[in-house]
Amino acid sequence: MRVLSGIQSSGECHIGNYFGAIRQYVALQDKGEGIYFIADYHSMTSVRDGAERRRLVREVVLDFLACGLDPGRSILYRQSDLPEVCELTWILSTVTPMGLLERSVAYKDKVAQGLSVDHGLFAYPVLMAADILIYRSDVVPVGQDQKQHLEMARDIAQRFNHIYGVEILKLPEPHILDDVAVVPGTDGNKMSKSYDNVIRMFWPQKQIKKAVMGIVTDSTSVEDPKDTRAPIFQLWSLFADQADREEMFERARRGGVGYGELKKDLLKRLLEYFGPMREKREDLAKRPDDVEDILASGARRARQLGAPVVAAAREAAGLGSGS
Repeated sequence: MRVLSGIQSSGECHIGNYFGAIRQYVALQDKGEGIYFIADYHSMTSVRDGAERRRLVREVVLDFLACGLDPGRSILYRQSDLPEVCELTWILSTVTPMGLLERSVAYKDKVAQGLSVDHGLFAYPVLMAADILIYRSDVVPVGQDQKQHLEMARDIAQRFNHIYGVEILKLPEPHILDDVAVVPGTDGNKMSKSYDNVIRMFWPQKQIKKAVMGIVTDSTSVEDPKDTRAPIFQLWSLFADQADREEMFERARRGGVGYGELKKDLLKRLLEYFGPMREKREDLAKRPDDVEDILASGARRARQLGAPVVAAAREAAGLGSGS
């Protein structure tokens, strides 16, 4: 089974990314051939500083490796190290209906927000389709809110195959991550860099402490019962086992649990959970050439899988001199 996924390098990873995606990527390494990429082409729709983009790519790569992605078992590469994906994007764009792109939820959301929309954002699903289809991927891990992207990739693949009378592009299946935690941010909304409400797992400890202690809570006194559905309890639960959760939730429902106590315990658990990963990341950061070698090796392995697909698409479309 070939599994593919990527993460955009438009911001540094936070615990929402970890529990929402990275942890699942690491687990999927045991179930098949994993291909994971840092989507710096995609980041061009939001990051407009070249030096910052390169910095963010390095940060995300370090996060992935520290969190357990094994380059010996999986392919990890930087998207822009495989320019073939851009050629396939153009080939696919010529068979992609405008109406399909206009139905993109992400695009419509940006328009509804009154944001300036460029061609890169409008055509984003075609680049995403190329990322997926170039490897004849079997499975793509997605949350329910991302399922449309995969459905669009399947639609584009079907249309190309139909128009040129070939079966070159494989239709991947979604691996719906039903057990993915929706991680609240420090303000109670979904954790997102867009809301400036994140907690990075590898921030300096003082910065993590400031973020945790600043989590928004209500004014309920220590003695009063607490709503265990509150964001602070959801965050704490990520780092507690079933027995601890049952005990804490029972105490909270009875009254006698203060938010200060809960935040201190969350901070302690969070630092312990990510402690070994932090040490690994600090060691990797001291060896930037080794990290670049991992990415270069990943790109070579990715090209071995993707180049034949692009060549077949070129041949079907009548590009070049032909064989």
